[in-house]
Amino acid sequence: MRTLALGCLLLLAGCLGTPPGVEPVAGFDLQRYLGTWYEIARLDHSFERGLDGVTASYSLNDDGSIRVLNRGYRVEETGWDEAEGVARFVGDDSTGHLKVSFFGPFYASYVVFGLDQENYDYAFVSGFNNNYLWLLARSPEVSAELRRHFVQRAGELGFAVDELLFVDQGRNIAPEESAPGH
Repeated sequence: MRTLALGCLLLLAGCLGTPPGVEPVAGFDLQRYLGTWYEIARLDHSFERGLDGVTASYSLNDDGSIRVLNRGYRVEETGWDEAEGVARFVGDDSTGHLKVSFFGPFYASYVVFGLDQENYDYAFVSGFNNNYLWLLARSPEVSAELRRHFVQRAGELGFAVDELLFVDQGRNIAPEESAPGH
């Protein structure tokens, strides 16, 4: 029993780390990060498989923790799916390293390692290892230049960029936003 408990603790501690070479951004401002982000790209995994139109919304809870609401359109089931969780800083609140839980006391790393610190228009996010990677943006579409920058930076850090899935955000674009010239 003691060995199992120790193993679980070691496993959970490993889930709060960062991938090799990935450094959380300094000068992180939670107030500017709050709000809705569109998932532009990800390494696919079981809990998001089959989802398009994915967004993540962050807001403050009364206890100072961060409410996380992930939402996506499940294509095969033709319906929206939501998951609510909570996030807290791993260290100080000016470093972009948080821990997120959707399942009670079990947390995993949420590492902001790239950020448009001027406008908070985009964020590069990883999990505790190279299997988890996201490009988030404040709008459902980003420039080809930002996509290239993300792929290049992620590749330099050892992420499997050839396996990136670019998310269809069509359900989150109003008809006037998708018209030519906009």
